[in-house]
Amino acid sequence: MPDRTVRLVLVAVVVLLTLAVAQPYLVPLLYAVDTPRAVTARGDLAPAEQTTVAMFERASPSVVHVFAQGAAQGRDLFDQEGEGEEGGGTQTGTGFVWDAAGHVVTNTHVVQAAAQAGGSVSVRLSSGAVVPATVVGMAPAYDLAVLQLGRAARVPPPLAIGSSADLKVGQATFAIGNPFGLDHTLTTGVISAVRRRLPTSAGRELPGVIQTDAAINPGNSGGPLLDSAGRLIGVNTAIVSPSGAGIGFAIPVDVVNRVVPELIRAGRVRNPGIGIIAGQEATAARLGIDGVVVLRVLPGSPAARAGLRGVDAATGTVGDVIVSAGGQRLHRLADLTTAIAEAGLDAAVELGILRDGRLRQVRVTTADVAENRR
Repeated sequence: MPDRTVRLVLVAVVVLLTLAVAQPYLVPLLYAVDTPRAVTARGDLAPAEQTTVAMFERASPSVVHVFAQGAAQGRDLFDQEGEGEEGGGTQTGTGFVWDAAGHVVTNTHVVQAAAQAGGSVSVRLSSGAVVPATVVGMAPAYDLAVLQLGRAARVPPPLAIGSSADLKVGQATFAIGNPFGLDHTLTTGVISAVRRRLPTSAGRELPGVIQTDAAINPGNSGGPLLDSAGRLIGVNTAIVSPSGAGIGFAIPVDVVNRVVPELIRAGRVRNPGIGIIAGQEATAARLGIDGVVVLRVLPGSPAARAGLRGVDAATGTVGDVIVSAGGQRLHRLADLTTAIAEAGLDAAVELGILRDGRLRQVRVTTADVAENRR
């Protein structure tokens, strides 16, 4: 009896070992599926997915691909991090249809080189049709430009306009653009911050900028930033990417809705100013100065008529330091430009001036200061 048990155990062990060795060969024979498998029904998309899909299908036809052919020129923050390039000096970006007349909004830095060099601009619509376009106007201080489509069989519908005044951090955002030349790419994220400040190619700081973690890459410049209702809340303009993982910035739609109609109407934006060149903030900080150092006063400007003084070129002595505007404390140039922009053109602004250690009040009337004056 014991011998029989041993034999049975040995047989079982042999069988198990055989199965273990044969298992890799038996499984494919028994379970392999060599015909198309049946599709498993997934049911309805989740409500959030349905909203995103519907928003993209509604908005994407209004987003276009912009090609600007012109001589290569110097780059700034936006050129380096906000647009794509193709061979032959063609710079590309994104735009979107503003109105039924065929006006397209994009970034200044996407088309500026071509416009200044007498180059050409063309737009590829979502249908695939390529349409020539002309530059109607540019506002470098806001990094906004308006194009006019040439003859097109059908102009896509304009995007719905939202508001940027009531945006909340954490609110969902959707960016549609052409990163790296890949048409109509959708990326999603949230509003990471509001009221950021961003330098533009015109040597100004744009206040109220929207920061988002929706992926914005070279080629997205000029494209729309949308809310969950598909409304325009900003125009994507730049990324900051010191290590490859960047954060995106968009011009708030309230600024866009003010600047674009003026570009369409006049081809340029009248910028309220007082006619000063401000000193470097880093230099002022090293000197322990809290305010806007007047480096130079433009001849014939409102600041010159009000008697403001710049730095003495012979001795380097600081003249006037602007410390307040309209009763609001100022710390840097962006504070001053914001106060002047809010006052508007031909408006009287009370400036607090530190001169020779004494605080003075000076009334200055804003005027249109050309963007290219230095």
